[in-house]
Amino acid sequence: MSESSPHQHPPHPAVPAFEQQPLFSAVPERARWRYKPRRASWLWHSKTVRAGVLITLLALSALFILALVREQTGTHGFVVGLGLATLPVPLLTAAFRWLDRVEPGPWKNLLFAFSWGAFAAALVAIIANSFATRWIATATADPASADTIGATVIAPIVEESAKAAAILLLFIFRRRDFTGIVDGVVVAGFTATGFAFTENILYLGNAFGEDQEIGTSGLASVTAATFFVRVVMSPFAHPLFTVLTGIGFGAAALAAQRQKIRRIALPLLGLALAMCMHALWNGSSSLFGPFGFYAVYGAFMVPAFGLLTWLTIWTRQRELRTISTELPAYAAAGWLMTAEPRALSSMRARSMARDVARRTHGPAAAHAVAEYERFATTLAFLRHRAHRGAAGPDFVEREQELLHHLWQRKHVAGPALTYAAQATGRVLTPPPYRDYGGYNPYRNG
Repeated sequence: MSESSPHQHPPHPAVPAFEQQPLFSAVPERARWRYKPRRASWLWHSKTVRAGVLITLLALSALFILALVREQTGTHGFVVGLGLATLPVPLLTAAFRWLDRVEPGPWKNLLFAFSWGAFAAALVAIIANSFATRWIATATADPASADTIGATVIAPIVEESAKAAAILLLFIFRRRDFTGIVDGVVVAGFTATGFAFTENILYLGNAFGEDQEIGTSGLASVTAATFFVRVVMSPFAHPLFTVLTGIGFGAAALAAQRQKIRRIALPLLGLALAMCMHALWNGSSSLFGPFGFYAVYGAFMVPAFGLLTWLTIWTRQRELRTISTELPAYAAAGWLMTAEPRALSSMRARSMARDVARRTHGPAAAHAVAEYERFATTLAFLRHRAHRGAAGPDFVEREQELLHHLWQRKHVAGPALTYAAQATGRVLTPPPYRDYGGYNPYRNG
């Protein structure tokens, strides 16, 4: 028999034996649960203190950047720019949130990402870009060249680095919520959407001020042209750039703990690609002439956007396949009902399970089913990472904690998911949904 290659994945870990009344001996006390908020003994580890510091810093950034934008656009331009820049935000955030439906990340992470992009990253960009452009103009005595260099070289480096900082912070400090490529794409998308929001206020506000000076209005105005280019044609531009960085971090999250070079190189590669694409976009007119913008838009940006959209949706489908592959082992051991893996790997069945629990037992039961789906999904991904050697040394404790959370909710969620699997055709012969003993999903927290 030949020796196994060091590059082969380790075998799947054994599933814990099922018992009618499991002890969950490896699960730590509630205060140390990995999938619940922790409480620490000293001040900085206090969730309230950390949140307060973060909110204060972002609020100060917001005051500074909005004041700078208002100073450049004027009050009327600021109000017009704010109103027009808000229009694409709900569509973009809804699209990225839709991609995150399999294992939704916490809203607080996405709110942080958006706020960082809109305020902190935008503040860094506007100050650093202005300083660098003025310095180049002074050093070269050529303001026109300085503006070109600033747009095609300085801005992509500064802006993509500032946006990447939000992804890096969540990757380090919210690692349990950052498990793969979809998480990277969603965090990057929210960060870039926030950045584009503030940048659009500036561009649209300045365009409105220019229209006020020259007396133009309507479809022939600079504001209308700016709105068409930035909001109608290319609302995805900044998200597209930064998503490359997010993919790099997401791929690093999938790497095994021993693959340290890969975990460092992939985010840097994604960041470099984001900078290059951003530079190509900003320099399209100066590099390729007056029609360079449209040439780059049609020949490069649209296909790249389509490719990344396909990649993200394919990755989401792969996540569902991971659930259908990894969870049957727990069903075979008795932890899950037989039909549950099929239901959990279908977004339609998951939604139906929550709806039937709500109609039968009320909102508390629907919430319990939603939590059960989230814990089961996390368990599937954890087991998948264990097979890749990326789960970490505390795999057993984390697995038992997730099984513990599932056990507390299984009498509500199990029948609802089984019914949904059969009603949606995931398995055959749907039985009627029935109550399993009036279980209180919050009895044990």
